[in-house]
Amino acid sequence: MLEQLSLPGDAAKPNEDAFAYLNHAALVLDGATPLGPSLLPGPSDAAWIAQFGARRLSAHLKDGDEPEEALKNALGDAEKSFAGLARRPIREKWQTPCASMMMAVELGRDLPPPRAKRMEGEVVVAGPRVSEDRRGSEIKFLWFGDCAAIVEQNGEIQFVGEALEKRRAEAARAKLIAREKKMSPVAGIKRPEIEPLLRAARNRINSGNNWLFSPDRRAAAHVSRHTMTVQPGARLLIASDGFLALVSDYDAYDAAGLMSAIAAKGLAALGEELRAIEEGDVLGEKFARFKKSDDCTALLLRAG
Repeated sequence: MLEQLSLPGDAAKPNEDAFAYLNHAALVLDGATPLGPSLLPGPSDAAWIAQFGARRLSAHLKDGDEPEEALKNALGDAEKSFAGLARRPIREKWQTPCASMMMAVELGRDLPPPRAKRMEGEVVVAGPRVSEDRRGSEIKFLWFGDCAAIVEQNGEIQFVGEALEKRRAEAARAKLIAREKKMSPVAGIKRPEIEPLLRAARNRINSGNNWLFSPDRRAAAHVSRHTMTVQPGARLLIASDGFLALVSDYDAYDAAGLMSAIAAKGLAALGEELRAIEEGDVLGEKFARFKKSDDCTALLLRAG
């Protein structure tokens, strides 16, 4: 781990992103903004699913699970815990707590044999590692939604995930709704003109191709995946869409330019730059979006 950054979109509200990293894995989850009353204890249902997912995925990976097995088990944990904590049953899918996710796991690591699972709530965070295989490592990426990864190696950039396409589609939708409803693009998702439209879209989760990390173990069969060889010295950025807005929404950088800017300035400076862009366009007149600022999280790693 070289750097980490996680900022709430609004200092007065909980950060609904979460992250974790181990010797052989790193992950980011971005809880989807709730569209109604909370069903769970805690600051928000979105924060709960992101934090719960980060804890349980970390625990299962630390116990030696393969990536898909860790995901399936963590989703099962979420399903069981949600059933026990929910104050009332879900009547429509938009009430389901859900999150985008990007997880990167190095394959073939010599891990301890599987053992008894840790108690819920324990998060194991380890420091940097040194790879024994100087020829490169196989990294498996698993993701839901619009979290993504950028890999920089051998002078080339590889983007993993659909964050750019999904964010640009959302910006177009925000612009269209603002024009039809004759309101500012940054009107806030709780506005009565907007919230029903977002609920209708959220009702499509966990069906077709629209699956997210949620209290539904069936989602494991629908996760997107990609495996690549990463050479020693390669840099990996794993981020939520709020940070990637620098590329997808605000055209401040392309993917290569973002990685260069991180090397030159660091993640903290990029976080300040992101917020400055948003403060300079509080009404969304230049950059259409549903919220002035989103939670943003980014992890920068270097392959051993």
